[in-house]
Amino acid sequence: MAIKKSELYSTIWESCNKLRGGMDASQYKDYVLVVLFMKYISDKVRVDHNSLIELPEGCTFNDLAAAKNKPDVGEVFNKILEKVAEANPELRHVITNADFCDEQKLGKGRDLVDTVSGLIGVFQNSGLDFSGNREADDDLIGDAYEFLMKNFASQSGKSKGQFYTPAEVSRLMAKLIGINKDERSQISIYDPTCGSGSLLLRAKAEARNGASVNGQESDVSTVGMATMNMILHGEQTADIRHGDTINDPQHFEIRDSVLQQFDYVVANPPFSLKSWLKSAGSEDKYRRWGNNIGIGVPPEKCGDYAFLLHIIKSLNHTGMGACILPHGVLFRGNAEENIRRYVVTRHYLKGIIGLPANLFFGTGIPACILLIDKGHTVDSKGIFMINASNGYIKDGSKNRLREQDIKRIQDVWEEQKDVPGYARFVFYDEIERNGYNLNLPRYIETPDNEIRQDIDAHLHGGMPEHDILQMNDIWTACPTLRQALFKAQRTGYYDLVPAADNIRETVSEEASFKAQYKAFNDAVSAWRNETVPELKSLSAGCKPKSIICTFSQRLLQSVNESPCLVNGYDAYDKLMNYWAETMQDDCYIVGDTGWKVDLRLPLDKKGGLKKSFDYTALVCDLLPVSIVINEYFHIERDDISALSANVEDLQQQTEALIEENADDFDILDKVNVANVKKALKVCTDKEQKTLYQKYLNLDDSLSKAKKAKAEAVAGLTRKIVAKYDALTEEEIRHLVVDCKWMASITSSLQDEMTILTQQITDRVSTLYERYADTLSQTASSVDCLEKSVLDSLREMGFTL
Repeated sequence: MAIKKSELYSTIWESCNKLRGGMDASQYKDYVLVVLFMKYISDKVRVDHNSLIELPEGCTFNDLAAAKNKPDVGEVFNKILEKVAEANPELRHVITNADFCDEQKLGKGRDLVDTVSGLIGVFQNSGLDFSGNREADDDLIGDAYEFLMKNFASQSGKSKGQFYTPAEVSRLMAKLIGINKDERSQISIYDPTCGSGSLLLRAKAEARNGASVNGQESDVSTVGMATMNMILHGEQTADIRHGDTINDPQHFEIRDSVLQQFDYVVANPPFSLKSWLKSAGSEDKYRRWGNNIGIGVPPEKCGDYAFLLHIIKSLNHTGMGACILPHGVLFRGNAEENIRRYVVTRHYLKGIIGLPANLFFGTGIPACILLIDKGHTVDSKGIFMINASNGYIKDGSKNRLREQDIKRIQDVWEEQKDVPGYARFVFYDEIERNGYNLNLPRYIETPDNEIRQDIDAHLHGGMPEHDILQMNDIWTACPTLRQALFKAQRTGYYDLVPAADNIRETVSEEASFKAQYKAFNDAVSAWRNETVPELKSLSAGCKPKSIICTFSQRLLQSVNESPCLVNGYDAYDKLMNYWAETMQDDCYIVGDTGWKVDLRLPLDKKGGLKKSFDYTALVCDLLPVSIVINEYFHIERDDISALSANVEDLQQQTEALIEENADDFDILDKVNVANVKKALKVCTDKEQKTLYQKYLNLDDSLSKAKKAKAEAVAGLTRKIVAKYDALTEEEIRHLVVDCKWMASITSSLQDEMTILTQQITDRVSTLYERYADTLSQTASSVDCLEKSVLDSLREMGFTL
């Protein structure tokens, strides 16, 4: 059975988290990730005889499982890890950092046994077979590792979560430096502060013809995480080294004199690191900084520029780099100003991307991506800047880049065209005039959304023309909508045409706005008509990641090229969200097994088939039961709905009868058929006998109604099970593509027009309400209220 990735990851996380107890997430991750790693290499070595990892006899995951629930399970685990590390020296301090006998962290006695055994049990999940993991670009284990690291980072607190760069930021950086366009074979990629390695792996994933992966990290436990991450992603030859990159770099062309240079560098260094300057010295022997080369030295209390200069030095003459740093590097003075001037005048800095605040787990401050390009120093005329600080969504306690935010930044960067209020190419002479201050608001004017108060309108009424003209994008797209909403009152001021509570209806029914609906629907239809045949042609072995890349770009282009007000990036985001929630898993299932459906019947506690169940207990991931019912059994479904309504109605009638005649029923020990029949036999009151008989008639009708419903449900259940067995591949393609994917996506996209209608309504309503009451009307209202208060006080005997 194909694995539904999203559910698998959530199950793993929830199961592991239950076993955590009071242990800090930053410590607990070492245990969970090592168990996951052992499971992976055991599965992989079992089928891959060319694996670079050697597993000694008795050191597989099955051997761990055999020790589960035994008193010495922790000791067995430690011994197996030691043997694996001895056979694979590169795993020393990678898998041996976690002590599975540590009573302070795991508990004492039986508690320790239960915790360790529970962790082993989590990864005994039948869906966790990693032996064929790399098939159909389904990086199951690597993605599971990333999922766990993200969750651990979110719970590890400030500084302890710095080992992980959010996946959205990593993906964006990898795309911005253009690795995917590089046709060379075996390019080199480097991260001097690689943390858990996620940023490196995102960059490697963009390489078209292979890449060598190189990294360095100062924290020894994080080096272990990175090494495991590389192996789990199939990068067993990745060169991950331990050490302080600034004071003890490990990658050299010539040992201790010339730093190794790479084609691409990506980095997310610790922000504003204090006391970074140790053995490196103010005259750096690797010529990264120092007065002898005219750069000066970054301030010792803030290491941001030390990392940036290391990156520049580590790039070859055509190299491209992306580095995340706090916004302060753009404008801070003194030594940093001199270094910034050097970087700009040497034309190393190609671009700056301003990011939203609170994206990263280690800090809440806003950051930026600096894009370094040593290959464009001759032809460069300036720096391309993007202020993307407002493009995000709240995600728990953090902010997160949406799919549309990533895509928009990427597209604008590649086009290198000015976008008012968002992006601008800034020439060097303007930067020089600003004293090499690169603070983005100096160059990209933020749209003025401040509400202006018009005194004349407050005095004499009417809505100012300049406020109405601020909605010019709407009037351009809907040429007759403005006339339907506003009429001239006096020069420069307008009244509202419809009643205030009728604005939405006026907007939605206006002819030029209805044309927007048609334009948007036409764009979506054109995309759907082109995409559906390609989706139906998918087969086993398809590549889901390339599928969504093609289809999402097509939707974005189709909507943006249509004459509608809907932003193509909003439509793109809808599609990408559905992809992440549902369609991605479905495509992996198709890529794994083809167009086959797996209907799962409910099992009892012993693992056998339940003796009694109905269709609501049937589960199929690729083709939900509800879709099969809607397509083939809607009449039966409606009949069952009617029968259910009848059962509910009879139940309510029975309850009402008992409640309304409480005195007559309270004399019974319990209200049921047997007791009512017994009371009826001895009852002499005519009205009471009629009441009891009515109860019995209702109960009889209810029993028959329940039986009819049960028979209908059982009949539908049998039909559904039989239909799944009989479905042809063509029917499955139709049901999944047309009735599931496209129905959901189209419905979601239609919401964009509803949102647009409400946005226009809100803007017009806000403008109307701002000037609805003139000053004289407000004053008159105040006078009336004051008089009413005074009259009330006099009536109560108070005088003023």
